[in-house]
Amino acid sequence: MKDKYNELLKFVQGLETDVNKFTEKGQAAAGTRLRKSLSELKKLAQEMRNQIQEIKAERKGGAEA
Repeated sequence: MKDKYNELLKFVQGLETDVNKFTEKGQAAAGTRLRKSLSELKKLAQEMRNQIQEIKAERKGGAEA
């Protein structure tokens, strides 16, 4: 779980260059890369959400046994 969080954190930090290029320099290509990256971020976040749900279900199931 912690690994997935660290992966998300590193991914977001990696967006900084394109954010700066898009906002400060007006580079349209950086905006395109950001949109693509945010789509990937959404997928990574969903994977983490699913992992959380699995852990919660395991804990709940383990408490009943």
